[in-house]
Amino acid sequence: MTISIADELRGRMHRVVAAARPRPQGLVTQVVGLGVGVRGVRAAVGELLTLHTPSGPLPAQVISLHSEGVTCMPLGTTTGISAGDPVSASGDVLRIPAGPGLLGRVVDPLGRPIDGQPPALDVEYVPADASAPNPLHRRRVETALPTGVRAIDTLIPVGAGQRVGIMAGSGVGKSTLLGMSVRGTSAPVRVVALVGERGREVREFIEDTLDAEARAHTVIVVATADDPALLRVTAAFTATRIAEWFRDAGHDVLLVVDSVTRTAMAQREVALAAGEAPATRGYPASVFAMLPRLLERSGPGVNGSITAMYTVLVEGDDLNDPVGDTVRGILDGHIVLSRALATSGHFPSIDVLESVSRVERAVLGEPQRQLAGAARQLLAAWRDVRELVEVGAYAGGSDPITDLAIRLRPQLDAFLRQAPDEVVPYEESWQSLQAVLSPPAPGTPVAGGPVGMLGGGQA
Repeated sequence: MTISIADELRGRMHRVVAAARPRPQGLVTQVVGLGVGVRGVRAAVGELLTLHTPSGPLPAQVISLHSEGVTCMPLGTTTGISAGDPVSASGDVLRIPAGPGLLGRVVDPLGRPIDGQPPALDVEYVPADASAPNPLHRRRVETALPTGVRAIDTLIPVGAGQRVGIMAGSGVGKSTLLGMSVRGTSAPVRVVALVGERGREVREFIEDTLDAEARAHTVIVVATADDPALLRVTAAFTATRIAEWFRDAGHDVLLVVDSVTRTAMAQREVALAAGEAPATRGYPASVFAMLPRLLERSGPGVNGSITAMYTVLVEGDDLNDPVGDTVRGILDGHIVLSRALATSGHFPSIDVLESVSRVERAVLGEPQRQLAGAARQLLAAWRDVRELVEVGAYAGGSDPITDLAIRLRPQLDAFLRQAPDEVVPYEESWQSLQAVLSPPAPGTPVAGGPVGMLGGGQA
């Protein structure tokens, strides 16, 4: 995974040409909220400018154009910027490092190390933005990608190149589940974007959630809640661009973005600063244009693949909030976490019946689909009669499937529970599910076990 000499020379030549390009000077005219008005500079949307403030040069990105000039947003705080400060155009877009030298490193949204180590070597600088692969050149999702989480690998299978949303309110275990997946995945490269996280939780995620082996194969991009809005948006795109570099090199990558909701909120701040009008629940239209542009870049490529997991922080546990509903329509499946399960001490708090994998038939064989379908039917049967059983109103023998669901409920519940530091091999997960769905005890008037009894895994 080394950078070729030709790639390195091209990168150097690009930087030399950019440095030699004339840079017209402009002036800061106003600062309103997060936006900085600049006059006298010819620049395109997305281009980098440099604000020469009394405290030093400050990079900024153009976010809108108007008759009086451009509006840019600094990649830092607006403190110290004053009217009349000189501004120069770079003639280039934001470029970030990507390559094997980033493995095991923690960087900010601009690719600068924040782990106390020197800048990464064996990297090349690439534009932070890129286009999604041609849909006709994408390989099909046909192979399961183990995550080490029993409930996911068997009942909500993830395929190499699939894009999955983890939908939940706050405090129900999204970050813990992501850590379990990053630690247990078979993907050789993992890229994690922590967007808008509390500063306290970043180190906990790195040191407690990930073990040493997982960290060595992981690139972590961090933008904390106190970072400027533009940096929080950039973090998700930077992580995606790094993952794309490894995918294009032929590797299977697990990309994790926690969370896409905070990315959308940051984009809302950027859009409002650019003068857009708020629309759905205060989100401007550009937010809903940004989401597919970000999410469609992951997935299978010509050679490698990006399997993406995006957390969605739904407002008030409402899965139909604007961001959650939009993301769910774009992705290839979603995993719903239940607050009721979390408050009862059931972790991971996955609501299997509300979760969907749209690649299940492509990545599972017929025997596996039968097992998964049987387990889902038993869980659904228990859900339908739970209240009756708890108040003693259910009469045993009324329905054989319900009777079986009640009898196997403790085993299914134990199967779905898993400690955060436990990684379960893929085959072992299926063997455990098969053991739970063993033939009924002698005397039960149903032959063939739950799988045969339930019609071969019909969902």
